[in-house]
Amino acid sequence: MTKSDQLPMQATQVELVIEARWVVPVDANNTLHEFYSVVIDQQLIVDVLPTEQARVKYTAAELLVADEHVLMPGLINAHTHAAMTLMRGIADDQPLMDWLNSHIWPAERAIVTERYVEDASLLACAEMLSGGTTCFNDMYFYPQATALAANKAGMRAHLGLTVLEFPTNYAADADDYLQKGFEAHDSWRGNALISSALAPHAPYTISNQTFEKVLIYAEQLGLGIHTHLHETRDEIVQGETAHGVRPIQRIAALGLLGPGFIAAHGVHLLPHEIDMLAEYGCHIAHCPASNLKLGSGIAPVQALLKNNVNVCIGTDGAASNNRLDMFSEMRLAALLCKGVSEDAAVLPAHQALKMVTINAAKAIGLDHKIGSIEVGKQADLVAVKLSDFAISPCYDPVSHLVYSCGREHVTHTWVAGELRYSNGTYANIEPVELKEIIQIWQPKLRQYKH
Repeated sequence: MTKSDQLPMQATQVELVIEARWVVPVDANNTLHEFYSVVIDQQLIVDVLPTEQARVKYTAAELLVADEHVLMPGLINAHTHAAMTLMRGIADDQPLMDWLNSHIWPAERAIVTERYVEDASLLACAEMLSGGTTCFNDMYFYPQATALAANKAGMRAHLGLTVLEFPTNYAADADDYLQKGFEAHDSWRGNALISSALAPHAPYTISNQTFEKVLIYAEQLGLGIHTHLHETRDEIVQGETAHGVRPIQRIAALGLLGPGFIAAHGVHLLPHEIDMLAEYGCHIAHCPASNLKLGSGIAPVQALLKNNVNVCIGTDGAASNNRLDMFSEMRLAALLCKGVSEDAAVLPAHQALKMVTINAAKAIGLDHKIGSIEVGKQADLVAVKLSDFAISPCYDPVSHLVYSCGREHVTHTWVAGELRYSNGTYANIEPVELKEIIQIWQPKLRQYKH
C-alpha cells in the first residue's frame, strides 16, 4: 500500500446537501429511499445517496436537515391560466359557456392589460410555490407579462402563445396573436426557466386556416401545441354542427395530433378517440376540480391509462377551480378514478404522483430536465413535512403525499437549486406587494361577480 492510498478521501465541495428522512425519486421502480441525501451544485442534482455516505463524500456550503420530511420532485401544473387568479370566485356555479360568455370574457375585455397579467400571475406564482409547484404550463394573453412574474418569483414556466380568431385587448386577429406570440418567444430565448408552446385556444374558437398555420409554425420552431379539447358536450355538438365531425376528428385531419400535442380536459372521449390519442403519442392534461365545478363531466382516466395515453394533471385557472393546489388535484384525480371505475386498485398513489411530476414534464417536453430526482437533472424539489399530528401516523410516505398531505405541509420549494419558498417566506416576493395587487384589482373585478 502506498502512502497516498492511506490518505483519507477528500470531501467534494458542493453548494447544497438536503438530508431527508425519505426521498421519492419518481422512477419506473417506484423507489422509496429512507435516510437519503440529495446533493446539489450549480442548479443540478449531482448525487442521490445514503446520508451516512453523503456526510463523508461531500462538504456543503449549505446543509438542510429535513429529518421529518419527504423530498420529492417539484410539482408541475400541466394546464392553467395563471393570470385568472384575480378572478377567483367572480362567477361561481355557472356552466362553462355561460361562465365564459356572460362573465369571464366581459371581465377580460374590461380589465385585462399587460399590467393586470403581470400582477395576477405573480399572485398565482406565490400560491403555487407555497404548495410545492415549481413549473406551470400556461395559456393566456400577454405571455411576456407572465414571464416577468415567473422570473420575479423564480419559477419555471412553459408559456402558451395564445391564439384566437376574435379581437381582445391583446391582439386584433389570429395573425396578430401569432406575431405577438413569436415576439414573446424570441424575448425569452436565453432564459433557462421559460419555454414556449403554441396555444390555439380551442376548436370552437379557431378556424381550419389558423390551425394549419399553427401546425406549420410549431414544426418550424420545434414547439408543442396546447389547446382545450372535448371539455363539454356542448363544445362537441357545436363542432359537429359547424364542421360535420367531432373536434378531435377535425384536428386529427388537419395534422395537429402528435407527441407534442397536449389536450386540456379530454372529458368526453369515445373509445376510438382514446385509441387515436395513444397512436399519435398525445398527452391529456386532466383538470378534475375545474371539470366538476363547471359541470363539464369526468374524464375517462382509467381508459386513457389503460391505453397508455400520457395523463398529467392541471388545476385550470383559479377562476374555475378555485385553487392552484396540486395536492388536492392529485388526490381528487385518484379518488374520482377509483369511484367511477368501482375499482380501488385503479390509479394507485405512485401513479398519481407521476401524473403531477414526470408525466407532466414529458407532456411539455422537459422530462430530460425536470420531473424526477435524478443525477444530471435540474434541482426542482419540494420538502413536505409528514410529522404533523393531523396526518400522523405515516406508514407509506408516497400514499401519504397523495391521500393525506395538503399544500400546507410543504415547507421548502427549490427551483433549479435555488430556495424560492421556505416556511411561509418567499425568496423574491413580498406579501405586502401581493396585498397591494389584490387591493388594486378586486374593486375593478367585483362588478362581474353576477
